[in-house]
Amino acid sequence: MKIDSIGFVGTGAITEAMVRGILTEQAYASEIHVSPRSAHIAATLADEFAAVRIAKDNQDVVERSDMVFLAIRPQVAEEVVRALSFRDGQMVVSLVAATERQALSEWIAADVHLVQAIPLPFVAARQGVTAIYPPDTAVAALFDALGTAVQCRSRKEYDLLAAASAMMSTYFGIMEQVAVWLERSGLEKAKGQAYIAPLFASLAQKANSPGNEPFSALSREFATKGGLNEQVFSDFEKKGGLAALTAALDGVLARIEGKN
Repeated sequence: MKIDSIGFVGTGAITEAMVRGILTEQAYASEIHVSPRSAHIAATLADEFAAVRIAKDNQDVVERSDMVFLAIRPQVAEEVVRALSFRDGQMVVSLVAATERQALSEWIAADVHLVQAIPLPFVAARQGVTAIYPPDTAVAALFDALGTAVQCRSRKEYDLLAAASAMMSTYFGIMEQVAVWLERSGLEKAKGQAYIAPLFASLAQKANSPGNEPFSALSREFATKGGLNEQVFSDFEKKGGLAALTAALDGVLARIEGKN
C-alpha cells in the first residue's frame, strides 16, 4: 500500500525516525512534507531523501498531505492544533502523548478520521512496535512496515500500552545502575558497559523469540534453584523493587487517563 502524500506537523526525533523508516528500502509515500520547525532535522531529511519536502509552515503541511501526523509536544499541542485548518475526511494520526481523544477532536474542529499512535524511536530501523487506537487498516499497514502495529480495541488497552512504553528510561537506568556498581566494585566502566549491553539485548531477544513463552516462565528458567539469579530477584522483590515498579506504572497510567 502506498499513500500519495504524508505530512508531519512537528519535526523532532520521532518524525525523523518515522521518515527514515518509511523511506528506507521501499517508499511508503510518494511525498513526505515536514514542518520547517527544527530546521536542522528538516534540512537533513530533505538533503538525504528526494521524497521529503520542507513546507512553508504547519498549515502548508496539512494542506499538502493525505495523512497528517501530529508529532508535537503535549505542552504546546492545543495551541498548535487549534491554529490549523483540516479537511473533513482527512486522515489525522496523533502522536501527542497523554492527550485525550475528545480534546484532540475539539482542537481539530473538523470531521477528520482520527487515529492515535505511540511510535518509538526504533521505527527508524523498522524494528518498532507501535500501539494504535482505534484499529485502522491504513495506519496499521504503515506501522507494520516500520516493525509491528498493535491495534487496540479500546482506549483502555491503548492507555495501558502507553503506560508500559514509559519503561524505556527505567530499562536503561537499570543497566546504568549495574554498570555503576561494577565500576565502583573495581571493573573499568567501558568494560562493564560492553558486557551489560549485549547481555540485556540477548535477554530481550529470548523474550521475543517464537512461542510466546510467558515472562514468568522465563524468569524461572533463568533462576536456578538456590542460584545467583534467584537471589537477586528475591532480594529485589523483598526490598520493594516490584512494589515500586507497580506504583510507578499506576502513577503514569493515572496521568495518561487525566486522573492526576
